[in-house]
Amino acid sequence: MIGRLRGVLVSKHPPRLLIDVQGVGYEIEAPMTTFYQLPACGENLVLHIHMVVREDAQLLYGFYSETERHLFRTLIKINGVGPKLALTILSGVSSDEFTRCIIESDARSLTALPGVGKKTAERLIVELRDRLGDDIQATLPGGDSAARLKAQPANPVSDAVSALISLGYKAQDASHMVRAVASEGLGTEALIKAALQATVRG
Repeated sequence: MIGRLRGVLVSKHPPRLLIDVQGVGYEIEAPMTTFYQLPACGENLVLHIHMVVREDAQLLYGFYSETERHLFRTLIKINGVGPKLALTILSGVSSDEFTRCIIESDARSLTALPGVGKKTAERLIVELRDRLGDDIQATLPGGDSAARLKAQPANPVSDAVSALISLGYKAQDASHMVRAVASEGLGTEALIKAALQATVRG
Protein backbone atom coordinates (compact mmCIF):
# COMPACT_ATOMS: atom_id res chain seq x y z
CA MET A 1 0.00 0.00 0.00
CA ILE A 2 1.14 3.54 -0.75
CA GLY A 3 1.29 5.75 2.33
CA ARG A 4 3.47 8.63 1.21
CA LEU A 5 4.69 10.15 -2.05
CA ARG A 6 7.55 12.54 -2.73
CA GLY A 7 7.87 13.92 -6.24
CA VAL A 8 7.41 16.81 -8.64
CA LEU A 9 4.02 18.48 -9.01
CA VAL A 10 3.07 18.22 -12.68
CA SER A 11 -0.47 19.61 -12.70
CA LYS A 12 -3.23 20.63 -10.31
CA HIS A 13 -6.88 20.86 -11.29
CA PRO A 14 -9.08 20.51 -8.19
CA PRO A 15 -9.83 17.99 -6.93
CA ARG A 16 -7.13 16.16 -8.93
CA LEU A 17 -3.38 16.62 -9.11
CA LEU A 18 -0.57 14.75 -10.82
CA ILE A 19 2.80 13.99 -9.22
CA ASP A 20 5.84 12.64 -11.08
CA VAL A 21 7.79 10.21 -8.92
CA GLN A 22 10.94 9.12 -10.73
CA GLY A 23 9.19 9.00 -14.08
CA VAL A 24 5.90 7.52 -12.86
CA GLY A 25 2.87 9.82 -12.79
CA TYR A 26 0.47 9.37 -9.89
CA GLU A 27 -3.05 10.81 -10.17
CA ILE A 28 -4.30 11.90 -6.76
CA GLU A 29 -7.49 13.46 -5.42
CA ALA A 30 -7.13 15.95 -2.59
CA PRO A 31 -9.27 18.35 -0.53
CA MET A 32 -9.08 22.08 -1.17
CA THR A 33 -7.29 22.58 2.14
CA THR A 34 -4.39 20.66 0.62
CA PHE A 35 -4.58 22.57 -2.68
CA TYR A 36 -4.18 25.85 -0.80
CA GLN A 37 -0.73 24.69 0.33
CA LEU A 38 0.57 23.16 -2.90
CA PRO A 39 3.71 24.65 -4.46
CA ALA A 40 3.88 25.80 -8.08
CA CYS A 41 3.93 23.17 -10.83
CA GLY A 42 7.48 21.90 -11.37
CA GLU A 43 8.37 22.06 -7.67
CA ASN A 44 8.85 19.19 -5.24
CA LEU A 45 6.29 18.20 -2.65
CA VAL A 46 5.43 15.43 -0.21
CA LEU A 47 1.89 14.16 0.34
CA HIS A 48 0.47 11.71 2.85
CA ILE A 49 -1.54 9.14 0.92
CA HIS A 50 -4.59 7.02 1.57
CA MET A 51 -4.99 4.24 -1.01
CA VAL A 52 -8.26 2.56 -1.88
CA VAL A 53 -8.14 -0.69 -3.88
CA ARG A 54 -11.31 -1.69 -5.73
CA GLU A 55 -11.99 -4.36 -8.31
CA ASP A 56 -12.04 -1.79 -11.10
CA ALA A 57 -9.59 0.83 -9.83
CA GLN A 58 -6.82 1.82 -7.44
CA LEU A 59 -7.51 5.28 -6.06
CA LEU A 60 -5.11 7.61 -4.29
CA TYR A 61 -6.15 10.42 -1.93
CA GLY A 62 -3.48 12.92 -0.90
CA PHE A 63 -3.19 15.22 2.10
CA TYR A 64 -0.70 17.90 3.03
CA SER A 65 -0.75 16.91 6.69
CA GLU A 66 -1.10 13.66 8.60
CA THR A 67 -3.90 15.26 10.62
CA GLU A 68 -6.01 15.69 7.47
CA ARG A 69 -5.37 12.10 6.41
CA HIS A 70 -6.28 10.90 9.90
CA LEU A 71 -9.59 12.77 9.76
CA PHE A 72 -10.28 11.48 6.24
CA ARG A 73 -9.69 7.88 7.33
CA THR A 74 -11.95 8.38 10.32
CA LEU A 75 -14.70 9.95 8.21
CA ILE A 76 -14.88 7.14 5.64
CA LYS A 77 -15.40 4.61 8.43
CA ILE A 78 -18.69 6.28 9.28
CA ASN A 79 -21.81 4.80 7.71
CA GLY A 80 -22.96 6.91 4.77
CA VAL A 81 -19.69 8.82 4.37
CA GLY A 82 -17.60 7.75 1.38
CA PRO A 83 -14.35 9.21 0.05
CA LYS A 84 -16.16 11.81 -2.11
CA LEU A 85 -18.17 13.24 0.78
CA ALA A 86 -15.13 13.08 3.09
CA LEU A 87 -13.12 15.17 0.59
CA THR A 88 -16.01 17.63 0.28
CA ILE A 89 -16.18 18.02 4.06
CA LEU A 90 -12.44 18.59 4.36
CA SER A 91 -12.58 21.04 1.42
CA GLY A 92 -15.21 23.17 3.11
CA VAL A 93 -13.70 23.38 6.57
CA SER A 94 -10.22 23.29 8.09
CA SER A 95 -9.17 20.35 10.26
CA ASP A 96 -9.14 22.59 13.33
CA GLU A 97 -12.60 24.00 12.65
CA PHE A 98 -14.00 20.53 11.94
CA THR A 99 -12.54 19.30 15.21
CA ARG A 100 -14.14 22.24 17.01
CA CYS A 101 -17.54 21.30 15.54
CA ILE A 102 -17.15 17.76 16.88
CA ILE A 103 -15.97 18.84 20.32
CA GLU A 104 -18.71 21.44 20.70
CA SER A 105 -21.47 19.37 19.01
CA ASP A 106 -21.92 22.15 16.46
CA ALA A 107 -24.28 20.36 14.08
CA ARG A 108 -25.44 23.64 12.55
CA SER A 109 -21.99 24.44 11.14
CA LEU A 110 -21.61 20.90 9.82
CA THR A 111 -24.92 21.04 7.96
CA ALA A 112 -23.63 24.13 6.12
CA LEU A 113 -21.23 21.81 4.29
CA PRO A 114 -22.39 20.37 0.92
CA GLY A 115 -23.89 16.89 1.25
CA VAL A 116 -24.16 17.00 5.04
CA GLY A 117 -27.72 16.90 6.31
CA LYS A 118 -28.92 17.10 9.89
CA LYS A 119 -28.85 13.33 10.46
CA THR A 120 -25.37 13.00 8.95
CA ALA A 121 -24.08 15.87 11.09
CA GLU A 122 -25.47 14.26 14.24
CA ARG A 123 -23.97 10.90 13.25
CA LEU A 124 -20.58 12.53 12.65
CA ILE A 125 -20.59 14.10 16.11
CA VAL A 126 -21.68 10.94 17.94
CA GLU A 127 -19.48 8.48 16.08
CA LEU A 128 -16.35 10.63 15.98
CA ARG A 129 -16.56 11.22 19.70
CA ASP A 130 -17.06 7.53 20.34
CA ARG A 131 -14.22 6.47 18.06
CA LEU A 132 -11.69 9.15 18.88
CA GLY A 133 -12.42 10.44 22.36
CA ASP A 134 -9.39 12.32 23.63
CA ASP A 135 -7.61 11.53 20.35
CA ILE A 136 -9.61 14.31 18.69
CA GLN A 137 -7.85 16.86 20.86
CA ALA A 138 -4.55 15.07 20.37
CA THR A 139 -4.65 16.09 16.70
CA LEU A 140 -4.29 19.71 17.78
CA PRO A 141 -0.96 21.39 18.53
CA GLY A 142 -0.27 20.68 22.18
CA GLY A 143 -3.38 18.50 22.46
CA ASP A 144 -5.40 21.38 23.89
CA SER A 145 -9.15 21.78 24.03
CA ALA A 146 -11.66 23.69 21.94
CA ALA A 147 -10.68 26.89 23.75
CA ARG A 148 -7.29 26.72 22.03
CA LEU A 149 -9.00 26.34 18.68
CA LYS A 150 -10.90 29.56 19.20
CA ALA A 151 -7.67 31.35 20.00
CA GLN A 152 -6.03 30.33 16.73
CA PRO A 153 -5.83 32.99 14.01
CA ALA A 154 -8.54 32.93 11.38
CA ASN A 155 -7.85 31.97 7.78
CA PRO A 156 -9.73 34.51 5.63
CA VAL A 157 -9.42 32.45 2.43
CA SER A 158 -10.70 29.25 4.04
CA ASP A 159 -13.48 31.13 5.84
CA ALA A 160 -14.54 32.87 2.62
CA VAL A 161 -14.68 29.57 0.73
CA SER A 162 -16.74 28.00 3.52
CA ALA A 163 -19.13 30.96 3.43
CA LEU A 164 -19.66 30.64 -0.32
CA ILE A 165 -20.25 26.91 0.06
CA SER A 166 -22.90 27.65 2.68
CA LEU A 167 -24.54 29.94 0.10
CA GLY A 168 -24.91 26.98 -2.25
CA TYR A 169 -21.76 27.14 -4.37
CA LYS A 170 -19.87 23.92 -5.05
CA ALA A 171 -16.60 23.55 -3.13
CA GLN A 172 -14.50 23.69 -6.30
CA ASP A 173 -16.35 26.74 -7.67
CA ALA A 174 -16.15 28.54 -4.33
CA SER A 175 -12.42 27.95 -4.15
CA HIS A 176 -11.85 29.26 -7.67
CA MET A 177 -13.95 32.35 -6.95
CA VAL A 178 -12.04 33.24 -3.80
CA ARG A 179 -8.57 32.41 -5.10
CA ALA A 180 -9.22 34.59 -8.16
CA VAL A 181 -9.68 37.68 -6.02
CA ALA A 182 -7.50 36.79 -3.04
CA SER A 183 -4.84 39.32 -2.14
CA GLU A 184 -2.73 39.79 0.94
CA GLY A 185 -4.46 41.75 3.67
CA LEU A 186 -8.08 41.17 2.61
CA GLY A 187 -10.37 39.92 5.35
CA THR A 188 -13.08 37.28 5.04
CA GLU A 189 -15.94 39.70 4.31
CA ALA A 190 -13.90 41.59 1.71
CA LEU A 191 -12.97 38.35 -0.06
CA ILE A 192 -16.58 37.18 -0.16
CA LYS A 193 -17.78 40.52 -1.52
CA ALA A 194 -15.04 40.64 -4.17
CA ALA A 195 -15.70 37.05 -5.24
CA LEU A 196 -19.43 37.64 -5.62
CA GLN A 197 -18.89 40.92 -7.51
CA ALA A 198 -16.44 39.21 -9.88
CA THR A 199 -19.03 36.51 -10.56
CA VAL A 200 -21.69 39.11 -11.40
CA ARG A 201 -19.29 40.97 -13.71
CA GLY A 202 -18.36 37.69 -15.40
